[in-house]
Amino acid sequence: MELNVYLSGEIHTDWREQIIKGCQSYDLNIVFCSANTDHDTSDSAGDILGAEQQSFWRDHKSAKVNAIRTKTLIERCDIAIIRFGDKYKQWNAAFDAGYCAALSKPYITLHREDIVHPLKEVDAAAHAWATTPMQVVETLKYLASK
Repeated sequence: MELNVYLSGEIHTDWREQIIKGCQSYDLNIVFCSANTDHDTSDSAGDILGAEQQSFWRDHKSAKVNAIRTKTLIERCDIAIIRFGDKYKQWNAAFDAGYCAALSKPYITLHREDIVHPLKEVDAAAHAWATTPMQVVETLKYLASK
């Protein structure tokens, strides 16, 4: 079975690469997709529609352009992996989790145990919670098994 997996959330560590490489090591039939993970191009996505003088409007425009990508990819995926990292609050990841929940799209959260409390509502709607990328790989291996 082929799975389309959306990788959402924290962009400061290599968790995406760990999951992709782990799934490749098992030769799983999985297609991965993700939001734009490059700060500069994400922040400037709205610039293609015209420059803005105020940072609020630049951010607003870029958020809307990025939302087109995110919305489309989440709607097309079979399952989402939503990572909450240690250094920054990932409001976008929480929003993606809520969107998945609203669409009845299964998702797995990936985060450390010490942030269980602030993520309790997000985790409550998730179909699984993992603490390591390898746990995600093993779960995807089970889901993609023939």
